Amino acid sequence: MKFGCAFREYLEEEKELMLDKKCVHIEYLRLKKVLKSCQGCKELHTCSDSELDQNQLCQCQSCSLCDQKFFSELMKEASDIVGYFNSRVSHILHLHIATGMRSYVLRLRQCFKDDRQDLAQEGGILIEYIAMNAIAMRKILKKYDKVHNSVNGENFKSRMLAEHIELLHTPLLIELGAFYLNSSGLDGCELDGIRGRFSCDLNITEAIITMSLPDSIKLEYNLTCAICLDYVFNPYALGCGHIFCKSCACTAASVMIFEGLKYASPESKCPICREVGVYSKPMHMLELDLLIKRRCREYWKERLTVERSETMKQIKEYWNMQSTYATGF
Repeated sequence: MKFGCAFREYLEEEKELMLDKKCVHIEYLRLKKVLKSCQGCKELHTCSDSELDQNQLCQCQSCSLCDQKFFSELMKEASDIVGYFNSRVSHILHLHIATGMRSYVLRLRQCFKDDRQDLAQEGGILIEYIAMNAIAMRKILKKYDKVHNSVNGENFKSRMLAEHIELLHTPLLIELGAFYLNSSGLDGCELDGIRGRFSCDLNITEAIITMSLPDSIKLEYNLTCAICLDYVFNPYALGCGHIFCKSCACTAASVMIFEGLKYASPESKCPICREVGVYSKPMHMLELDLLIKRRCREYWKERLTVERSETMKQIKEYWNMQSTYATGF
C-alpha cells in the first residue's frame, strides 16, 4: 500500500481516538497535490522550453509557489505537532510516576480501573501519531527535492534539528519508549498499529534505545553521558535535547548538585553543541532512570552512593564557606 493511502486511513482511524482540537497533522495529501501541479505546469517556473518538456521534472532549484506553501507551513505544523506530543506525553508520565497524595489516589482507582493499561494505550496512540507525521514529513520533503532537483528539503530537516522541532528527536519520545519498556518488563516491545518496536540494549560497550518504524526508519538513542562516558545516571535532558547525568551537567554548568540545574547561569552552554540558555528548563528523565535502575541494579546503586557522597561533600563545603563569610574566620 502506498504511503498516501496508508496516511489517509490513519487519519480516518485517528478521528475516533484523538478528539482534541489541538491535534494537528502534516498536510501530506494537500502538499502532494501542490507538488503534482508544480511538476506538470512549466509556466510556474523559470525554465525555458529547451530545458524542460511536458514530461520532465522541473530543474529549478526553488519554486516560489512551493516554497511559500511548503516551508512556512511545515515549520508551523512540525512545531504544533511537537508541542502537542510533548504536552500529552508529559501528562502520561506525570500520572505514571505520581507521588504523594496523587499516587495514593491512583492506587485506589486501580482497584476499580486499570489506569496503567489506559496510559500504555494512550502512549501507543501518541507514538503512532508522531511516527506517521514524521514519515509524512520525510516523504514530502523528499518529493520536493525530486521535483525541483534541489537539496532544499534536506536543508529544511537540518533547520528543524537546529530549532529542536525535528519530530523524532524529542527527549520525551525516549521517555515514552522507556515507559513502554518499563511497563512490559522486556528488552523490547512491539508497537501496535505501526508495525514498529522499541528495544533497549545495555552492555559493557554501549547503551542504546532503538526505535524501529516503517519506511526503513531505525533510530538509535545513545544513553551514554558524553561527560563521564558511562550510562546516564539520574539523567536530565537540556533544552537542546542532549542528555547528561545530573551531577555531570551540574559540574559543566558550575553549580552544586544539591542546587540543581535551575541555578545554572543563563550563559551556560551545552557541553556537546555549545548552545546557550539550554539549562533554563531541564527535563528530568525519570522513566529512563527507572529503566536503567531495573536493568543495571548494581551499577545504579553504585552511582547513587557516589552521587550522595559528592552531594554531602558539596553541602559541607558550602556551609563552611557560608560560616567563614559570616564570621570572618
